[in-house]
Amino acid sequence: MTLRRNMIAGLANSIWSALIGLAVVPFYLQYLGVEAYGLIGFFVTTQALFQLLDMGMAPTINREVARCSAAGELKEAGNLLHTLEVFYWGIAASIAVLILALAPLIAEYWLQSKQFSPETISHAIMLMGLVVACRWPIGLYQGALIGAQRLTISSAINSAMVTIGSVGAVAVLASISPTIEAFFIWQACVGLFHANGMRTAAWKVIGRTEQNRFSPGQLKSLWRFTAGMGGIGLTSLVFTQLDKVMLSKILGLKEFGNYMLATVVVSGLSMLISPLFNVIYPRFTVLVAMRKTEKLVELYRLGTRILATLLFPIAMMLAFFAEDLVRVWTGDSEIATTVAPMIAFLAIGSALNGVMYFPYALQLAYGMAWIPLTINIMLMCFLIPTIAYLAQEYGALGGAMAWMIAEVVYVLLGPWLTHRYILKGLAPKWFLQDVCPPLTWTLLIGVAGHRAILACDFSHYERVMWAGGLAIFTATLILLMSGQLRNLVWSCARVKRFSTRM
Repeated sequence: MTLRRNMIAGLANSIWSALIGLAVVPFYLQYLGVEAYGLIGFFVTTQALFQLLDMGMAPTINREVARCSAAGELKEAGNLLHTLEVFYWGIAASIAVLILALAPLIAEYWLQSKQFSPETISHAIMLMGLVVACRWPIGLYQGALIGAQRLTISSAINSAMVTIGSVGAVAVLASISPTIEAFFIWQACVGLFHANGMRTAAWKVIGRTEQNRFSPGQLKSLWRFTAGMGGIGLTSLVFTQLDKVMLSKILGLKEFGNYMLATVVVSGLSMLISPLFNVIYPRFTVLVAMRKTEKLVELYRLGTRILATLLFPIAMMLAFFAEDLVRVWTGDSEIATTVAPMIAFLAIGSALNGVMYFPYALQLAYGMAWIPLTINIMLMCFLIPTIAYLAQEYGALGGAMAWMIAEVVYVLLGPWLTHRYILKGLAPKWFLQDVCPPLTWTLLIGVAGHRAILACDFSHYERVMWAGGLAIFTATLILLMSGQLRNLVWSCARVKRFSTRM
């Protein structure tokens, strides 16, 4: 019941956050313009890049809290949380100072704008630094809550803060000041409030005591895992953010803003990926600690099938009907035509990346951080020259193409390397029986459905509605074709019916 409750809470939080994020973008474009949205996109990339300074601490607290929770000794994680939060708040202050110092240089030599002066961009970047610093500690406390399998609490706080941050920003732009500076000031205030809310919740779950002390020595026993996670964080950021960093330099803010619009549309896929990973990773850790290998394999394969069944049809809808979706969303035909090809490539790549979260969770649960680190280094060596070439040749579209190609390589390489050391010999079954069937059926139905819908004289809105129906039909068909998934749905329905009667 805890697993299901956490999954529902995480999924609800992701869906709500994605919907709110998509809903406010047209208002941002209306009040700020595409170039200002490019600055918001640069802020998102900057915030992601500063995750390098995490150095593996958030995944470490997640894993250690999960281990202590499995042993029934949750309060033992208190000293580690107290030690890490000292580091986190110190890093937050350092981030603010660093971005403040670099803002004039970034405005003058990196970003290119026709709408804003270098002074305005510099002020905006300084405020970005404040926002990043205020939000920085959230990851630590969220990791502790997820490790303790209290995803319902973290999801409730996140949903509330996303709503306040997004809807409140629109209200500020509409009624106080339609400027990029006002936007970032509001986000800084919400970010600080968000961090303190997470901190209060995490300590309430862990249990603060007078014995909690700052103890750097406690990290010595965990340094291998923490260092490995730090390396994974470094290479993962290069893997996921390199396209944005390069394009922010190569393109003007308007073109970069269009690329970031495409990434926002595709980021909706994370509403399925993130909550499932946040539930599965601590559960995998518990099963590994209890040496329940058979149950671990069952959950690993079943979870992959569930995610693929939900994820692939949605990615298919985004890839085939991107232009119609963006026209309905923004009301701007020029933007829709520009970003649709990018969305198609990014959606395919992100769907493939999504199913790899299960092998990744398995690697971390076994404490073998060197496996994802090795994979990321290999992918990074492939991705850098690929982006450099395609971005120069095709601009923003080249970045999206490079991302998709790299994810194809990831899906082929990752399972093979993972199952050479963990659950040996499982890679062929996982790939051919759990990933390929939903992928194949999605492609076949998607191609046929796309042609049928285009053959009819539908409006853009009607095409989006039919595309949504096609995705639901595809997911339902795949589910019905899998006996294990059918049994799972039937079991959940029976439990719910029995609970209702009680």
